[in-house]
Amino acid sequence: MPSQDQILAFIAAAEQGSFSAAARRLNKAQSAVSHAIQNLEIDIGVELFDRSSRSPTLTPAGNALLRKAHALQQTQQEFIAHATSLNGANETEICLAIAQSVWDLPLLDVLKEFEQRYPYVTLELLDPGSSDAAELIRSGRADIGLMMEQEIYPKGFRFSGIGHARLLPVCHPEHPLVLQQPVSHQQLREHRQLLASNRNPDDRSHERHLLSPDMWRFESPHVMLEAVCAGLGWAFLHESVIREKRHLGELTVFQLAYQQVDVFQGIDVIWTEHKALGTAGQWLLNRLRAIKGNTPSPG
Repeated sequence: MPSQDQILAFIAAAEQGSFSAAARRLNKAQSAVSHAIQNLEIDIGVELFDRSSRSPTLTPAGNALLRKAHALQQTQQEFIAHATSLNGANETEICLAIAQSVWDLPLLDVLKEFEQRYPYVTLELLDPGSSDAAELIRSGRADIGLMMEQEIYPKGFRFSGIGHARLLPVCHPEHPLVLQQPVSHQQLREHRQLLASNRNPDDRSHERHLLSPDMWRFESPHVMLEAVCAGLGWAFLHESVIREKRHLGELTVFQLAYQQVDVFQGIDVIWTEHKALGTAGQWLLNRLRAIKGNTPSPG
């Protein structure tokens, strides 16, 4: 019967496009990955890769079995995760990835409760860009993520909506748009837009708010905020990000002619069935999911 190492090597090589890249992903020697795949082919009597070219490519049989390998891997991971949760053991460390625009939620209250309940569990907080929390979960770097909702999550992901963040149009107080209020679509198109982006080239969700052909992209909403305050363009930014600068008068929230109601973006807590959560992690996940219903007040 194929071993877990053989299945992992097969999947990694298929996804990475080479045995060397698979070895780097698995933190193993290339020879170990090659031998694992060769032994798997011998065990099942099927050639999985065509090695006639410089880079191995999946054979038709390999392509068909890749789907089965993914299903087998997921079943193994879910089995381990379930067993760990039944064991009732606490983790020694939990990693939480919190996107930079979601701090309007009462997260500090949750973290205080966690500290009191699990004082000996180390909590690591990461500060990813707009939707990079999903990649940290996928790679196993983080255990639980909080991020702006996206339409599609990778296979094996679970998510729960826990609130909303208000998105506001902002610019420098002396920007031409301030004198043009209420601002039309055409007037927005005549000025540079600063747009939130992330490191995943396949994620185009940020473009739903793209209006101007003259555009700069920013991974960090806080860097984008500084650019707005420097007069480099206008942007849609979340209320929690702009609150201090707005209070100091360093930027202006301008009125839109075509929009009569505020725009809200959903906030999701995300996790994956592929990684086991112990007692402390499961408590934290459930407590974060219980935030559901919090919405910024209009104004």
